Amino acid sequence: MEPGRRFDRRSVLRVLAALAVLPGLGACGADFSGRRLSIAAGVDAGVYFRLAGTLAEVWREHLGLAAAPTVLTTAGSVDNLDRLAAGAADIAISQVDSAAERLTGLAPGDPRVPRALARIYDDALHVVVRRDSTVHRIADLRGRVVSIGPPTSGYHAVARRLLETVGLDPDRDVDARQLDLSASVDALRNGTIEVFFWFGGLPTGGVATLAADTPIRLLDLTDVLEAVRARYPVYSSGTVPASAYDIGEPVATLFVRNLLLVPASLDDDLAAALVGTIFAEQPRLAATSPAALTIDARAAIGTQPVPLHPGAERFYREAKTA
Repeated sequence: MEPGRRFDRRSVLRVLAALAVLPGLGACGADFSGRRLSIAAGVDAGVYFRLAGTLAEVWREHLGLAAAPTVLTTAGSVDNLDRLAAGAADIAISQVDSAAERLTGLAPGDPRVPRALARIYDDALHVVVRRDSTVHRIADLRGRVVSIGPPTSGYHAVARRLLETVGLDPDRDVDARQLDLSASVDALRNGTIEVFFWFGGLPTGGVATLAADTPIRLLDLTDVLEAVRARYPVYSSGTVPASAYDIGEPVATLFVRNLLLVPASLDDDLAAALVGTIFAEQPRLAATSPAALTIDARAAIGTQPVPLHPGAERFYREAKTA
């Protein structure tokens, strides 16, 4: 699914038709009422957190849960993966690049390998500066005060990779701060940093709030996209529309897929029911964040290199033939 692509109506209709035949979603399906679930989401100013809140609501309703899944505030993808691996979360949202790193050295069938329910939407890399800043390219960041995000966030690694691609050492050539999104927004607003990195859905609430009271720009990354993607093909390129943050003109940037992940041990019926609810309530998710408009059944299976959970595979197979 390319950034900005809308969901395909026919594929969604096929999915909705399939819901009636999937175990766990009908009156005769499995009983999930006693299950207690938690979702490792993200910072409260980001799309992950808002989307996870709506997912918790719709899963409670469709699966007959006694209580909505707990939405956990976290530092982002790496933190989410850590919690999933430790059993401190049942479901996690993660960038595919962070998730792919967890596969290193593990056989495909290893129970430590996270399993994917769906590709849900794509994140855009934001490199945010004040509109009157003299920073216009990544190479201009030498000597600048830059927030690259907490080490347990997915965008921390992306920021370091981008800096290294243009020959900057993140530990020596910039004054790097490890602030989360909310702290970065406040710091740019009050002038204690000059730039911050963020990987998030469009639009991200925290950035939109900043743009409403502080004139900002996003750096256009056209000059480095080819080099970054040659080194890290997990990223794609795309455009942030000017309307996202009233930034005057569209900018080219990196995009990365987001996945909804669960442990390999999650039972198949529950996995299928979780996936089915996503598509049954896609319009409601999109009302929470426009990023969810890009969720569609055809693209959702694009979770490589992270394998689909068997229950999710069953859902997509039956949806396709419904």
